[in-house]
Formats: sequence, structure tokens, C-alpha cells
Amino acid sequence: MAVLKNDKTGKWEVRTYYKDFIGATRQKTKRGFATKHEAQDWERAFQLQQDQNMDMFFEDFVEIYTNDKKPRVKLNTWMSKNDRLNRAGVPARKPA
Repeated sequence: MAVLKNDKTGKWEVRTYYKDFIGATRQKTKRGFATKHEAQDWERAFQLQQDQNMDMFFEDFVEIYTNDKKPRVKLNTWMSKNDRLNRAGVPARKPA
């Protein structure tokens, strides 16, 4: 778990380790962040998603849920789910 500045490009990058579904340790690298804060936010969100821990903000959970569910359901189903989330107080998301 490192947030590094690339001297060549001047951008920030994240290198983090996680365990995949079979228990093997993997490295994930994400590059191109303009600020260190953006890189740290991405690292935090990635770790929360990999840990599958519910100790997170509701908005973060909804974002993970959206990224997981939206590609697997039809448009009308997603619009219904999105409407229910909006009524629960989650900020509106684009229908697709």
C-alpha cells in the first residue's frame, strides 16, 4: 500500500496488495492521479471493496453496489433500483 509520485510524469500512482478469490496475493497498480489526495481516496475505496467489509460510508457502499449490479440487469430494472435509492436519500446517478 503505497502512494508514490512518478518523477517522470509528475502524476501520482498507487501500488497495493490484495488477496484474490483463491487466496493468492496480487498487486494492483493504478496511475495518473493529479493529486496525492485523489490517489489515497482511490486506494481506500479499493481496499474497502476487496475487504468486503461493511464498515464504510453508505455512499461508498452504494457506489460498489452500482458498479456490481448495473451491468447485470436490464435498463428498466436498474431505473427502478436507482429510483428506490434516490428515495432513500442517496444522490442521483445517471440512468445510463
